[in-house]
Amino acid sequence: MGYRLGVDVGGTFTDICLFNEESGGISVFKLPSTPDDPSKAIENGIDMILASNHVTAGDVTYLAHGTTVATNAAIERKGAKTAVITTKGFRDLLELGRQTRPSLYNLFCDKPEPLVSRRHRKEITERLMFNGSVLVDIDLNEVESVIEDLLLEGIEAVAVCFLHSYMNPSHEDAVKRLLHEKIPNVYVSTSSDVLQEFREYERFSTTVLNSYLGPIVGKYVTNFATRVWNLGIGVNPYINQSNSGVISIEVAKEKPVRTALSGPSAGVAGAVKVAGLTECRNIITFDMGGTSTDVCLVENLTPKVTTGKKIAGFPVQVPMTDVNAVGAGGGSIAWIDSGGMLKVGPHSAGASPGPAAYGWGGQEPTVTDANVILRRLNPKYILGGKLQIDYDAAVRVIENKICSTLGLNVTDAAKGIITLVNSNMVRAIRAVSVERGYDPRDFTLVSFGGAGALHAAAVARELGMSQIIIPESPGILCALGLLVSDLRMDYSKTRIVVGRDENNEIIHSEFLNLENRAGDWFAQEQIQTDKQHILRNVDMRYAGQNYELTISVDGDFATSADMVQALADFHAEHKKIYGYSNTDQDVEFVSYRVIALGEVSNVNLRVHPKNDLGIEAAVKEEREVYFDEVDQFVRVRVYDRRTLGPGDWIQGPSIVEQMDATTVIPPYSTAHVDDYGNIVIELMEVN
Repeated sequence: MGYRLGVDVGGTFTDICLFNEESGGISVFKLPSTPDDPSKAIENGIDMILASNHVTAGDVTYLAHGTTVATNAAIERKGAKTAVITTKGFRDLLELGRQTRPSLYNLFCDKPEPLVSRRHRKEITERLMFNGSVLVDIDLNEVESVIEDLLLEGIEAVAVCFLHSYMNPSHEDAVKRLLHEKIPNVYVSTSSDVLQEFREYERFSTTVLNSYLGPIVGKYVTNFATRVWNLGIGVNPYINQSNSGVISIEVAKEKPVRTALSGPSAGVAGAVKVAGLTECRNIITFDMGGTSTDVCLVENLTPKVTTGKKIAGFPVQVPMTDVNAVGAGGGSIAWIDSGGMLKVGPHSAGASPGPAAYGWGGQEPTVTDANVILRRLNPKYILGGKLQIDYDAAVRVIENKICSTLGLNVTDAAKGIITLVNSNMVRAIRAVSVERGYDPRDFTLVSFGGAGALHAAAVARELGMSQIIIPESPGILCALGLLVSDLRMDYSKTRIVVGRDENNEIIHSEFLNLENRAGDWFAQEQIQTDKQHILRNVDMRYAGQNYELTISVDGDFATSADMVQALADFHAEHKKIYGYSNTDQDVEFVSYRVIALGEVSNVNLRVHPKNDLGIEAAVKEEREVYFDEVDQFVRVRVYDRRTLGPGDWIQGPSIVEQMDATTVIPPYSTAHVDDYGNIVIELMEVN
């Protein structure tokens, strides 16, 4: 009998998911994160979940991990001491960026400080032309002199970024060889290896971030793997990427920038798996944890993917699941600004000291404390009784920090905190739906994360959405998502040609080169031939345009039919997005993309038997809970989710509790449990 482990580390809790490959059963475990070394909580959590389920480490056949180490290192500026070697005249490109500014009329808005100080940005005499031809050959003596300076500076990582190197990597490769020869322990990234695409600023920024994160992520994933092996688990663990695919430890060391949104993308994969078991094809994922809320629009069970996101204010051009994050979580701190207005977030109490209600020494009022006061969250304990709640501490911090200033009673202050955090999350969902031409009312909200089910109904009602799915184990869905994610590697190359039949051979050769690289990766990861899959995309634009649309293509342009189909698809997509198309205008093929997928064994979630106990058997207690719809505390039933089963119907208002989450079913709603243990909430109009 084999078991699979998914491990997701959040800002407050670490989630472990154990999947029985034979029975389809899932066991979950949740414990506080250890921010000083996240792998400590992972080791403890795995040890505990295996022991409690009487599973030996040798029975584990697969292990995947979603990590926030890269994101946190970038945000907190705790990466390696990094240098840049670039073309003469381009050392300031990282600071100049582009003309567009995110806050055009904000006179006090500061750009983020570059990750590399100016004195550590070194220029080399060399120059490549746009087509890769050499205009000025590289001076290796000058390179050696620069390396000697870096050695004296104690540099830990170097990003090598030359102009037009995506067309010809020879100069970057020469510098990389010299760096490894002169400073063997230095971490080196070349832009031609990290991102073979045009647009210098984005390519340089992505490469610099890769080097900046390299030593930190490398040390962490090595410690993680060591702890896993010390437990007796014999398989090589995988790390989740920002694109919802997983990669090996070795690839994560080489391309750490690909893990920058590791955790949030795993949750999207889990939500897609759950939605695929139902009739819902279009969903919006709602992942509310302790520190942040992540949302993503999924159309026809396909998450939106982008290559233009920012990490810590810096553009990163690698493919990422299009997750919109907002600083709104259970640990988000409520505070009063200088104008006397109540605010919530983005700062969080995190895992230490955490919300005041946890009894770990927290002195700031949080969203969790507000939920405790409104009794939506159990005022006595959570985590199935493993964590006792200090109700009086929650009341005390809100009275001291909020009520005393605003003149509110503690209930009204708690209501205000919840209203504000819900508003922040509604705006995040509007950003991925309404602002992109989608009506959220046409989608189902799939809610997960430790705090998601507490707030899902209120957020959905505000958006006009009528259906919510709460997965069987919402608090650890990110960990489950790690078990359903395929191995994935993305390859790209820029070469601009006009979309005509005479250029088919050029386009075909570019795809062939990318697929050969994918083949090498399949071999490196030892992926069986029948598990290998290749997807192709092309970035296309009308001649004269500055930005492209990514079009999926079936063929590799070995025939003219592939060109005809690609052009037709581009015109149709352009009309869909922008409202017009011009079939008489030349179309440029800009960048070619190959997605290599290594299919993992399918996770077949079990169908639960019908519940013969009856709904009454699931009632734990009754308690007074505040609901906005009726603006008062109402005595409601509290159900134990472990006792609920398919066929059970619940009339709102009610509360459903389980180890990893609490679900609020508000007035004017009903809920039922489907065959897979999901709670499906139907919202009705409020009278």
